[in-house]
Amino acid sequence: MIDFFNRVRRPVAIPGSQKIIDSFSILLAGIILGILSKKLDTTASNLLPSFLESLDLRNFFSRMGVWIFLAVLISVYSKTPLRAAANVFLFFTGMVSSYYLYTVFIAGFFPKSYMMIWVAMTFLSPFMAFICWYAKGEGIISIIIAALILIFITRQTFVFGFWYLDLINILELFLWVGTMFVLYQTPKQFTKVVTIGLLMFFLTSPLNLFWGML
Repeated sequence: MIDFFNRVRRPVAIPGSQKIIDSFSILLAGIILGILSKKLDTTASNLLPSFLESLDLRNFFSRMGVWIFLAVLISVYSKTPLRAAANVFLFFTGMVSSYYLYTVFIAGFFPKSYMMIWVAMTFLSPFMAFICWYAKGEGIISIIIAALILIFITRQTFVFGFWYLDLINILELFLWVGTMFVLYQTPKQFTKVVTIGLLMFFLTSPLNLFWGML
């Protein structure tokens, strides 16, 4: 089984000290982004600088797209699938903890139902990260994984109906383009990923996937 997965993508060994630095940096990034997200969420839009207000960062950080993108980014650029699982778990642990600690102790309320959703997602994230790591591998398995990633990001970026295709948020368009760059390896591989991913997007458009809010 290990040989099978290694044929898809082979892990790369790194020193223990580098592992600690990487993990600590990712945890810290999660904490900072969690606090920033909640700070934006509790600040009236007219009190923000005009360029931040026009970007609508409050809604941007309240949607799943940015968190899926960051999790994918951390996953695929980790050196091993186990490192991907650990790093993404630390990122979500930092983000969710800081977000809800800020919510309870500074904002002064306790949204239990939303918190439980994010806690569950945090514990699920290592398994998803382990799988996502293989999106930068070789063969049909990596293509299918990359296509699944693309469909989730596409669902966060566009709304598709019988007679329309609308962009949800300009910032998420940048995430969508960024995902394309992250998943790209060769023209042939990329063509297959985009073809499968966009086909699945249109076929699953009636489903309401991952529209949860923080």
